Amino acid sequence: MSRQISRPPPTLDRAWIAARIPHSGAMCVLDAVTDWDDTHIRCIATSHRDPANPLRANGRLAAVCGIEYAAQAMAVHGALVGAAHDRPRAGFLTSVRGVDAHVDRLDTLDAPLVIDAERVSGSDNTVLYSFTLRCGERVLLTGRAAVMLDADAARRNDGDGGDAA
Repeated sequence: MSRQISRPPPTLDRAWIAARIPHSGAMCVLDAVTDWDDTHIRCIATSHRDPANPLRANGRLAAVCGIEYAAQAMAVHGALVGAAHDRPRAGFLTSVRGVDAHVDRLDTLDAPLVIDAERVSGSDNTVLYSFTLRCGERVLLTGRAAVMLDADAARRNDGDGGDAA
């Protein structure tokens, strides 16, 4: 049986995103959520064109920085599908695999980036996403990422820093 989600307005802006992920200011790289459901999210971003983008090194924004764009899309997806929780669950990127960069840089692209992330599998504590970054029809970066949810709680339950029973 499919879970029904109470959906916010169709397009969610940067302010809405920044209020729900740990990144703020210039580190919030997404501009909007344009589509989402239980397993998929699509976001757009223009921050790759900003010379003050904090991910730039030596004035350049490497294609692998797209992983951060995808990770933020995953975090927003988690906030959307976890809307029933009192607060968003903290998530940490634990691995990235199968990454293919089809360009060297993102900062040379004029059009907005489109970031798609799809939840492939998961449990209460870990989630696997696949992701694709595009500019227009051009694929820029693809890969998979594993996310651990509530890592602090999991560590406490394993005896690392928690109270002894």
